[in-house]
Amino acid sequence: MTSSVSIKDLSLDFGAVTVLKNLNLEINDGEFLVLLGSSGCGKSTLLNCIAGLLDITEGKIFIKGKNVTWEEPKDRGIGMVFQSYALYPQMTVEKNLSFGLRVAKLPQAEIDKRIARAAEILQIQPLLKRKPAELSGGQRQRVAIGRALVRDVDVFLFDEPLSNLDAKLRSELRVEIKRLHQSLKNTMIYVTHDQIEALTLADRIAIMKSGIIQQLDDPATIYNRPRNLFVAGFIGSPSMNFLHGELVSREGKIAFATNDVIFSLAGYDAGEALEPGRKVILGVRPEHIKVNEDLGPDTEVHNATVDIEEPMGADNLLWLKHAGHTMSVRINGARRFSAGARVKLGFDMSLASLFDAETELRI
Repeated sequence: MTSSVSIKDLSLDFGAVTVLKNLNLEINDGEFLVLLGSSGCGKSTLLNCIAGLLDITEGKIFIKGKNVTWEEPKDRGIGMVFQSYALYPQMTVEKNLSFGLRVAKLPQAEIDKRIARAAEILQIQPLLKRKPAELSGGQRQRVAIGRALVRDVDVFLFDEPLSNLDAKLRSELRVEIKRLHQSLKNTMIYVTHDQIEALTLADRIAIMKSGIIQQLDDPATIYNRPRNLFVAGFIGSPSMNFLHGELVSREGKIAFATNDVIFSLAGYDAGEALEPGRKVILGVRPEHIKVNEDLGPDTEVHNATVDIEEPMGADNLLWLKHAGHTMSVRINGARRFSAGARVKLGFDMSLASLFDAETELRI
C-alpha cells in the first residue's frame, strides 16, 4: 500500500527534555490510525508535529510523498479538529465553515458547494444560520469537523475531539466519525486516551509511552496478542489479570507455577522455546476465564472464592481470590454470586499472554 503520511527518525526536544525519540511511522493511504496513550505520552505532540504546529528537532515528515518537514501548516494538505471547538462566537455556522475558504479567496460558488457538501455529510444543514452559543456540544463538534472537511484535504488530524462531550454524545459522534471515514476514505490520524474509541474506530492503533510507540497493530492483535506488559495492562477494561510466577516442568510438559499452584499452558502459542526456571508473568483477560461452567474433560479446574460482585447490566464483574491473587472475571449479567461463594475456574490458555518478568516482552 502507498503511504499517505511517512515519519522518519523523528525526535523532538523541549530544552533538555526529549519528548519524542527516534520515531518512525508509516500511515497508509486511506487508513484510520489512532494514537493511543495516557496523558504525557507524546501522542498530541506527535500530531502537532505532523500538522506543523511544532518544529521537530530531528527527522523528516512526508505527506503524500512530499517532504513537509518545514512547510507551514496551511501548505501541508491537512485538516485539523481540536479538542476545543475553537469556533468564532460572533459568526454563524456557515461563516465559521467558510472562513478559511474566504481567506484563501476561493470563488463564492466553490465555497457554497463545499459548505453544502460538508453540511449534508454531517447533517448540520438546519444549523447553518445559528451561532455557536445556540448549539449543543455535539453540534459544535460537528461544525468543527465540518470546518476541516470543507478544506478538501488528503489527511485529517483529530486531537481528542470527543473528550469534552458526555458519554452518550461521545458514543453517537464516534459512530458519525467512523461513518465519515467510510464515506470519504481519507487518511485520518486520531489522538485519544480512550481505548474504546481506539478499538472501535481504528484500522491500526499505535500505543505510545514516553514518546515511544510500544506496539503498532490492528485492534484485534493489540487486544489478543499484546507485545509487552504495558500494552497488555493498558488495553482492556477491567485490566488483564497478571499472575507472577515461573515456568516449571510437570509430567514432561512446561507449566506455570505461582504460590504453589500450577497452571497447565496447554494451548498457549509461544513465540519461542519455554524453559523451566524462567521468571514470567501470566496474563489472562477477565472474559477468558470460565466460572462454574461446563469446562470439559481437557480443561484444568481451579478453586477460587468470590470476594466482590459488581453488577454492570449486561455483564457482571466478579473479583475472586485465587492462588494468592485477586482476579477479575467477566460473566453474563444474569448470573449472580454472593461474597464468600466457592467457585470453579477454567482458563482459556489459547487466549492468555505470557511475559518475561525481566524484559516484560511477550514470550
